[in-house]
Amino acid sequence: MFQILWVIGFLIGTTTHTADLILGGSDVYGGFPPGVRLFWVTLTVLDPITAVLIMLRRRAGIVLGIAVIVADIAVNWTVFVLLGGLSWFGVINQSLFAVLILATARPLWIWFGRSSTRERAEPARAA
Repeated sequence: MFQILWVIGFLIGTTTHTADLILGGSDVYGGFPPGVRLFWVTLTVLDPITAVLIMLRRRAGIVLGIAVIVADIAVNWTVFVLLGGLSWFGVINQSLFAVLILATARPLWIWFGRSSTRERAEPARAA
């Protein structure tokens, strides 16, 4: 269940940033500082990579997912407070998703590790 929630959340991020790029073109996020703009565009790649890694039950997806969501809420809350231009709805929902990520990372880590151990053990038995 947690795995599905992670994938859905990161695919929502993928969809949001992709739509922004399609609709905003080369000047997407034009009213924001260049570093923020670059970060948000980079999420168009990082979010789907995270989703795929989580679907494949790779621990790297957990690490990447935590890094992405923590950085994303840090950037978005900073922008929200200092510059404006972001909605309450977005920053609150994203923060709730971050809580979910942080609360479920350990159970996913354990679950993913068990599958990895089984997969590594099976070829050894066949040999």
